[in-house]
Amino acid sequence: MMVLLLFYLFSQASSENHALTVFVTASSGLSNILDVQIYTMVDDNSDAFCDGSNKTVKANSDWVKAFFHDNHELLEFYRNQCFEHLPNLFRGMIAVLNENFKQPEGNHILQMILSCALDEETQNVKAVLQFGYNAEDFMILNLDNLTWVALQPQAISIKVAWNADIAGLMFHRKLLTQMCPQWLKGSLDIMKSIPPRTDHPSLSLLQRLPFSPVSCHATGFYPNRALLFWRKDGEEIHENVDHGEILPNNDGTFQMRVYLNISSISPEDWRRYDCVFQLIAKEEKIIKLDEASIRTNRERTSNITIPIIATVITFVLVSIAAAAGYVLYKRNTAHGTGFEVISVT
Repeated sequence: MMVLLLFYLFSQASSENHALTVFVTASSGLSNILDVQIYTMVDDNSDAFCDGSNKTVKANSDWVKAFFHDNHELLEFYRNQCFEHLPNLFRGMIAVLNENFKQPEGNHILQMILSCALDEETQNVKAVLQFGYNAEDFMILNLDNLTWVALQPQAISIKVAWNADIAGLMFHRKLLTQMCPQWLKGSLDIMKSIPPRTDHPSLSLLQRLPFSPVSCHATGFYPNRALLFWRKDGEEIHENVDHGEILPNNDGTFQMRVYLNISSISPEDWRRYDCVFQLIAKEEKIIKLDEASIRTNRERTSNITIPIIATVITFVLVSIAAAAGYVLYKRNTAHGTGFEVISVT
């Protein structure tokens, strides 16, 4: 029977549609070592992370910390899943897959996605349970007819075994269509008693080289419902602007960048531009396009000018000395006199 991860973690939501998603990734680099990592997300926010190799569980939401504090048994269950059960389970699956795919031992990645989405208005539930192997879809559960579907020929033997496990299939259906939505509903009630978390970011301007685009970088904000954009004369602009993705930080906060190509902007017009960060549609921070505020990783001109000049002068002096020595050598040779080579430093 295929036992799945049960993870009771949720986060605040602001719309009528909510989704709980659990990502499990297991990678095998050595035959007896398996690295298992579990990410739990609600409405695109990373709320918890478990690192099976380092034996650490991290809660990124205030309500999750409170939930773990009041549910020690559930925390211990989650630790067991991350540190003991899933590594053993996935290790056996990877061994079977390596044999079916006729692959040698080495670095292989097995992934699982478990997700349920709930429409609070209609109470409709959509759910998915899917496996991937080495970045390719491998197996998916069809809830309509309650059967596993092999997405690759090598998965057929596993599909047959899992479809023969009727108790396992019934458990998976209950997990996805009843238990997961119930956890999601319960989380919405719990979070009402906890003040919403909002972390304000640091905002900075970065530039690699003088001709590179200027990057407006916001980091350390939460939740991830944020906007970052460039303005000119108070109006948002899109020309010569490139947006980066919102990325998670290790502490549960997020970061993002937006780039402005300044090649066509004259220095006197820089003061007309600024970068704006908004969190949940509320203006939070503004930073103006100012050369003095731009952080770079290149050396200051004053720091490199002296070594360059010294090098040039040294080269010129050595060249002159070499030329003079050559002329003197030719002259002495013509008069039949000896010539002693002297090193010039």
